[in-house]
Amino acid sequence: MSIVTDIMKMVDHSLLAPNLTDQQLTDGCEIAAKYNTASVCVKPYHVKAAAELLDGTDVLVGGVIGFPHGNSTTAIKLAETEQILSDGAVEVDMVINVGKVLSGDWDYVLAEISAIVEAAHARGAIVKVIFENDLLPEDSDKVQLCDICTQAGADFIKTSTGYNYIKGEDGKYSYQGATLDDLALMIDNTPDSVQVKAAGNSGTLERVLLMKEMGVTRTGTGKTVKLFEDAVEKFE
Repeated sequence: MSIVTDIMKMVDHSLLAPNLTDQQLTDGCEIAAKYNTASVCVKPYHVKAAAELLDGTDVLVGGVIGFPHGNSTTAIKLAETEQILSDGAVEVDMVINVGKVLSGDWDYVLAEISAIVEAAHARGAIVKVIFENDLLPEDSDKVQLCDICTQAGADFIKTSTGYNYIKGEDGKYSYQGATLDDLALMIDNTPDSVQVKAAGNSGTLERVLLMKEMGVTRTGTGKTVKLFEDAVEKFE
């Protein structure tokens, strides 16, 4: 496997924009197939179409649940999980209930993640748990989430959705996404059985190479073509 291929197999090609059309989904799946990414990450109602478009390729189909705010009930998240698995997803990217984390209701958080993991694993799928680190000001909460995800048997932990911005005291909105500090914290506080996915400001070649060296195994990005072109220019 060449280093360019290795880099592209870190990519979950993100097709999650709220205004994404069916044609843009088709175009995005064609990009994922052409550049042989690890997966596409799509909204629940696009899973079935993505699975049909990518049938016969090595590109996996992943769907998001509770996206992007994580505020659905556990029952609804479970229903979404079952639906996307029935439609052809083999990866589930779930958003935690951030409010429950900030409230310190760890029993709820553990029970919800465990339920999703159990449902997905029963059907041969993997689960990536999205922390949404921009909304978690305390590192202690992220460490606790690492422990909970390990207990629950999650396959991946993931930094962000890419869609939750923070309003500062100056009234301006900001977004950090996958910071190197957060990625290091997540790697340091999970066993090798729990992989780490970066999302948000994580699609440039320079950043991907840095993250790969750290031990990050997946990155979510919509800048797949540029990443490929830059990798070819540098390595081939």
